[in-house]
Amino acid sequence: MKTGKLIVSGLVAASLSIAVAAQAAEEKEQEIKASDVPAAVQKAADTQAKGAKIVRWEKEGDNYEAVITKKSGKEIGMKFNADGKFLGKHSESKEHQEKKY
Repeated sequence: MKTGKLIVSGLVAASLSIAVAAQAAEEKEQEIKASDVPAAVQKAADTQAKGAKIVRWEKEGDNYEAVITKKSGKEIGMKFNADGKFLGKHSESKEHQEKKY
């Protein structure tokens, strides 16, 4: 019985540690100037944006994020590596709501 509780406690502690580490890594994003973004990343972002306006750039570790505003007014973050490879996208409004908690 005690071993089971110990295992559960260990799993909960590990989960919390992973969540805190992920949040800390995400919070390391830093707003940068477009002139500091590699040309390959800018070109890839323009292609992915499909005519939408890039409103800001962020650097997250070794990756870059272009934040675009869609016609609907929603902001979307698109992540790229330093070579311009598209890594994914997410809703900026959802990201900022999660950071409030």
